[in-house]
Amino acid sequence: MSPQTVPYDVIVIGAGPAGSAAATVLAQHGHRVALLEKQKFPRYRIGESLIPYCWFPLERLGLADRMESSGFVVPKHSVQFISMDGQRSKPFYFFEHYDHPSSTTWQVVRSDFDQLLLDNAVDSGVELFERTTAKELLRSESAVTGVVAERADGERLELIAPLTFDASGRDLFAATRNHWRVSDEKLQKISLWTYYRGALRDAGLDAGATTIAYLPEKAWFWYLPLSGDEVSVGIVADPQYLFREGKDQAAIFAREVALQPWISEHLAPGEQRGAFRVTRDFSYRSRYCASDGLVLVGDAFSFLDPVFSSGVFFALQGGVLAGDAAHEALAAGDVSAARFADYGRQMCRAMEAMRGLVHAFYEVDFSFGDFFKLHPDRRSDVTDVLIGALDKDFEPLFTALREFADIPPPLSHGGPLDG
Repeated sequence: MSPQTVPYDVIVIGAGPAGSAAATVLAQHGHRVALLEKQKFPRYRIGESLIPYCWFPLERLGLADRMESSGFVVPKHSVQFISMDGQRSKPFYFFEHYDHPSSTTWQVVRSDFDQLLLDNAVDSGVELFERTTAKELLRSESAVTGVVAERADGERLELIAPLTFDASGRDLFAATRNHWRVSDEKLQKISLWTYYRGALRDAGLDAGATTIAYLPEKAWFWYLPLSGDEVSVGIVADPQYLFREGKDQAAIFAREVALQPWISEHLAPGEQRGAFRVTRDFSYRSRYCASDGLVLVGDAFSFLDPVFSSGVFFALQGGVLAGDAAHEALAAGDVSAARFADYGRQMCRAMEAMRGLVHAFYEVDFSFGDFFKLHPDRRSDVTDVLIGALDKDFEPLFTALREFADIPPPLSHGGPLDG
């Protein structure tokens, strides 16, 4: 039997935040959109802490108000840092920096959050193909013209469209096949994490704070209070530090908890539940954001580092920006890679602002306290980065940071494929 051939305006591979956001925007513009998702939702994902400027793409998608009443969120008002001796810094309270509804953000259960985004896409008119795996890209000469996909029952589909979005996350559907993945060699970390029930939460406004607690050699813990009396807690470190005494995950975790008094105190009354999980080598950017008929969004385009919780923001923002750019390209009858130059430029500029601060964070002798003592006027810039207000010139910040840290030059790749 020959494969079923179905025409669409846009095919989106992957129904996570980037894919659901892009699909929703395109459907709102009136386009016929097919959304392919290899799994059945709800499904587990890490990346549970949102930054304040997630509010803006969520508002565009019609979901900001619904987040407030969702049972899977914990309000988040700040980011706080814990020294290696367990002392807490003054939290970065977002509402002290600016007065807007977005100054309160959320910790989320990703299975529920992603389901909300997906349901919203379907309600907007997107046609969903769950448990349907993209197998290969269809091409006419150099242009992508659709996707060959396979349902869980083995049925093969040929979906035809002028534009295909790769939002496949860390599967890197297009970047892997095209050999476009470029690692950020200075950020090749490893994460080890698990969940606790009944662990301590700080009082009042700090009950939902994102906590970053330092360990030796610039390793660190995250501590994220979630709904249902659960806490997500994990370590990010260089592999040689984390595995210096073996690879027993429970033993490694217990050893690092014992080194960090604040984490040890907060976990003491709790009970660990579920398995330990590990991921590594997660910092990369695709050589290209687009080729003729193909656009990369979210983690399928780039992932920076977990330290400042930027992943979901870049996925949502990228999905919205690329969705709008795709609408203009379709209206013009031109889906060449060049139509997505502004999208790539905006995303790379935003990612570079966050990347500069990430590299400073990992500098062995760098501390925010020492930096602000010498440059108190730059605290506002740092807070802008932490909240996701990235559409500005941060060169004065990085000029100051270079006195304390080796800030790398911007990556030269990430634009559209030229010809």
